[in-house]
Amino acid sequence: MNRTRSFLVVMSGLFIFIGVITMLSAEAKEANLEKIVPAFYQQVSLVENPDSLSVLVNKNYSLPEDYEPEDLVFLDVPLYNNDVNNEGNYLRKEAADALKELFIAAKEEGYDLIARSGYRSYETQVSLYNRYVQQDGVEAADQYSARPGHSEHQTGLTIDITSESVHEGLTEAFGETEEGEWVAQNAHRFGYIIRYPQNRVSETGYQYEPWHLRYVGVKIATEIYEDQLILEDYVLNVMGRTSFIWE
Repeated sequence: MNRTRSFLVVMSGLFIFIGVITMLSAEAKEANLEKIVPAFYQQVSLVENPDSLSVLVNKNYSLPEDYEPEDLVFLDVPLYNNDVNNEGNYLRKEAADALKELFIAAKEEGYDLIARSGYRSYETQVSLYNRYVQQDGVEAADQYSARPGHSEHQTGLTIDITSESVHEGLTEAFGETEEGEWVAQNAHRFGYIIRYPQNRVSETGYQYEPWHLRYVGVKIATEIYEDQLILEDYVLNVMGRTSFIWE
């Protein structure tokens, strides 16, 4: 009887010990994840090479307030608002040339695309973000709009596109149109990626945006597309960088 009681006591202690170790392990793992993936806008670093085609701009990496690309050119594609004074009609030259090729290829296969919003200055983002905050509050605004300095549009490498099938709007429904599906399957051939895919919202920090294209060059775009990555994956894991100073 004493042996049985002793055995039960030992086993109970063992189970408690295992439980404590498991709990501590889980807490340690969670702590490590927090170090690897900083909370949005809590640990912000300034990008040191904003001209890089692979520059990572998100809720933890921001562009200098005074950054403006030096090679912005007017887009030679169908535009939502065809006005040379509209900064959204400009992209960096390499991205603009690639977008033109993408639009031509889409047209040849029967898909008509429209460029709606490209480059956006820091000052414009201030105005937009503040308006969204007043309209919906900070928490909601952060789901679909970048804080000033954190917008990819400021890089001059990002373009929002649309089509008449969604009344030229920026909507998730674009991803379900024939045009949107073609773009999702072919954008990488021209150096573009869908920056905020549907299944990576918790990591990008933004809702699904099938209309939001980011230029990174054909090589990187193809790797991201084929391996189903996001830009964060590529920069941190494939490139193996822990800081953001590269060409």
